[in-house]
Amino acid sequence: MALKRVLTLRTVIATSAGLTLASSSFVAAVQVASFLAGDAAWLAILTAGFLCLGAACCFSELNARLPSAAGIRLYFSRAFNDRLALTISLLYMTVVMGVVGAESYVLAFVLNAAFPAVPPLAWILVMFMVVTAMNIRGVKIAGTFQELITCGLMGSLLVLGFMALSKVNFHLTGPFATGGLPAFISAVAVGVFLFVGFEWVTPLAEEVTHSRQVSRGMLLAVGLLSVVYALFTVAMTATTPRQALVASPAPQVVFARNVLGPAGVIWMVILSLAASITTFNAGLISVSRFVYASAREYVLPPVFSRLSMRFFTPWVAILTVFATGVIISLVVLVTHRYLVLVNLAAAIEAIVYALAGLAVIRLRQKDRRTGGIFVPVITALVFAGLAVAVMLTDLYVLPCLVAGFAIMWWYVYRVVPVLKSRYQPRRPSRRRPVAGTAEAGCEKS
Repeated sequence: MALKRVLTLRTVIATSAGLTLASSSFVAAVQVASFLAGDAAWLAILTAGFLCLGAACCFSELNARLPSAAGIRLYFSRAFNDRLALTISLLYMTVVMGVVGAESYVLAFVLNAAFPAVPPLAWILVMFMVVTAMNIRGVKIAGTFQELITCGLMGSLLVLGFMALSKVNFHLTGPFATGGLPAFISAVAVGVFLFVGFEWVTPLAEEVTHSRQVSRGMLLAVGLLSVVYALFTVAMTATTPRQALVASPAPQVVFARNVLGPAGVIWMVILSLAASITTFNAGLISVSRFVYASAREYVLPPVFSRLSMRFFTPWVAILTVFATGVIISLVVLVTHRYLVLVNLAAAIEAIVYALAGLAVIRLRQKDRRTGGIFVPVITALVFAGLAVAVMLTDLYVLPCLVAGFAIMWWYVYRVVPVLKSRYQPRRPSRRRPVAGTAEAGCEKS
């Protein structure tokens, strides 16, 4: 039994953009602006988007070579070695689920302000259950839902951004004032978080009608997101005091109230709900496929590779991602450490992008293929530098990465061999019977 090829280019773009277009992205956008002296956030965001386009080109080439639901796990395995690929992939999958936790915290703050009588956890559980049910019933249903929500969300952000800028007659204070090169580099490094997860559409390679749609969808999604984020962030910082934005876990609500009053708050609550739903839905689609592919290769217990006989969806993997997302959301709601997850995601994203550039170079050498190395080399160098910049910005990031890497390394070295020896089918021996054995005697008789 295999996954069904039913997804179109529209769904790929919506999924790639939907995982990144989250309520927590507004927090990261304000962080980007806080590093800069004037209204130059657009410059840092467009620079981050341009750099991510280079990474998208690398992932496009990798996906064209190895279209699989295993995604980066297969790319890095072929380019480097299987254990390193497994360690990085499992750590990355865990961090992406952490983004859902940060998203839940921001969403809970927004909804609690609008509906104080409803517990924040109730909203999170309802949305998780609705999205999970859609994913179990079929990726086509979840994909169509993703298209509608993502298009409406991006259109609304553009309209709201233009309305806000019109109130100040599109006058910006210091649109090129970055405050120096170190500040600009830090802003670009955090700006990478705005695009975190666009490449997680690669696990859908076995469900698209044509594998090239994954490559095209990633490039188009990054381009669209760059424009939307740049415009909306400039609109926020140009019309609302920056101190008020930085101090709030939901700066988009502060901005909407300042621009449109109570009506703006209602509008932004709806947009935040839509943003969170797209993140939950896209994350559930992509991460569940990665879990399914990992279990299919006995990296995880094979129970996670079970498909629904009726809907042809990996229902066990989907339910597992649902449970994990709820647990992480609870932890973030209790600890309030959502910014650590934002910066952690930016760091691991930069590391993965750097490795993607190196993987392209390595696979070309193995296959003895020629091609320009400018894009993969620049991608590897730039994102390695940005990963260091994020670690210097938040001192919690490096210890968390080291601890996570150590845990995943132990799992790969200790647990994965046990799973493969227990569940992986053994190939029959091709050795011919040796003369004098019982088998040889049977053949002669």
